[in-house]
Amino acid sequence: MSDKIMRAVATRTSGEVYIGVVGAVRSGKSTFIRHFMEKKVLPYIRDDKLAEKVRDELPQSAEGKTIMTVEPKFVPSTNIKITVGDDTAFSVRLVDCVGYVIPSANGYLNQDGSARLVKTPWYGDDIPFEEAATLGTQKVIESHSHIGVVITSDGSFGDFSRSEYEKVEEQIVNELKELGKPFVIILNTVNPNNTVTRDLAKELAEKYGVSVIPLNLLNVTEAEIDELLKEALNEFDISELNLQIPDWVKSLKDNVSYKQAFATEIRSASSKYRKMKDVFTMMDELKASELFERVEVTNIDPGTGVVDVSLDCSEEMYQRSIEEIIGRRIENKGELIGLLQEYADTRQIQSQIGPALQMVNQCGYGLAVPSVDDMVLAEPEIIKQSGRYGIKLKATAPALQITKVDVDSSFEPIIGPLEQAEALLEHMVKDYQTSPSKLWNSEIFGRKLCDVIGDGIKAKIHSVPDHVQYKFKEALGKVINHGKGLIITIII
Repeated sequence: MSDKIMRAVATRTSGEVYIGVVGAVRSGKSTFIRHFMEKKVLPYIRDDKLAEKVRDELPQSAEGKTIMTVEPKFVPSTNIKITVGDDTAFSVRLVDCVGYVIPSANGYLNQDGSARLVKTPWYGDDIPFEEAATLGTQKVIESHSHIGVVITSDGSFGDFSRSEYEKVEEQIVNELKELGKPFVIILNTVNPNNTVTRDLAKELAEKYGVSVIPLNLLNVTEAEIDELLKEALNEFDISELNLQIPDWVKSLKDNVSYKQAFATEIRSASSKYRKMKDVFTMMDELKASELFERVEVTNIDPGTGVVDVSLDCSEEMYQRSIEEIIGRRIENKGELIGLLQEYADTRQIQSQIGPALQMVNQCGYGLAVPSVDDMVLAEPEIIKQSGRYGIKLKATAPALQITKVDVDSSFEPIIGPLEQAEALLEHMVKDYQTSPSKLWNSEIFGRKLCDVIGDGIKAKIHSVPDHVQYKFKEALGKVINHGKGLIITIII
């Protein structure tokens, strides 16, 4: 697992494993960095001189209340590149930040009680110790780290109590959350497997919303560091969520209820759970929805942040969607077959008149060209032309000529006095400007306006006499068949 987890971390951080280590003073930051370098970096340095140089730069740890790290240190001091296995090369560097001050610690004040000044890589002048801790954490995590490691303690070692660490711990976690970088918390303890310690770690994880790992940093193992890195990867955001869904769901239009509910559910879950560690919590929420019959994570790649999820939808949802599209309830498969056959017939008609309807909507006039099946071939006959003879082959076919006519209709109710008419007009104009549909559905004399106007339009459409319709058809036929482009119309 050692090589595998380092490969994943290197991939996720684009080949630059930069870890910022922050925490209270005397919490074990230097100890962690030493063990990390000894177990995860030095074994992969093939240059003996470089390895010795890095070993000399490792931070020292000691007991007591005296602060050891008084300025931020990059370990190693210069970027180095290591290779894991035969194919994964990456840069690695840890940053040992100035610890946040615990009031009872020694070394952050001068003997006269004034603030101790320390050097930082970011300012030419020395700055107060406490300011260096805050500034260093911000600079290191924001600009020099891809992963943050917060180290705190349960007070089971050293001279500081749990309550003293807790006050500083809250400040650090809040600042890291504002910076938005992934981080984990190490609960440094002499009893990492103790029930009380694990309960405390669980409590802190719930409080801060990040992974908390209890470790004895004096005796930390490589396997424990691997587990820490694994948890750190889980704190990264999901970079890509791939959903494998049934083809029939993909084919649904966006206005179908199930497609809308499906999209809303996925959008809600993915916005609520954004980190890699939340993947299975997200899946549990989706499983609880009636929209899905099966939800399964098929692949998780911690190195790239890609998560693949397979979703199956129930037969009931399939049935509901079909009924919504068709607009009626389907009792059995036989009824469905009948509807499909009707659809096939309708589709054939649509293929003929569809283009004509599109033309009508564009320019007000549309032509439906007949198919070969619609053509009726007359019996061939002899023709004579200029003393020569030939054959006449004639066919007749119905051609649809569709014309769009703007039919108007008005409703002119008599209200009474001018004041009443003006008041009603003002109310109607307001509805017309803000919500035309409201005016359209308003009632006048017990009937909806849309019904009254609609009846007027229908009456006009059906008012054209049969003989006039025939004349229209006859005139249009002559224009088409005889190529006459001029029409004189007299309307009496």
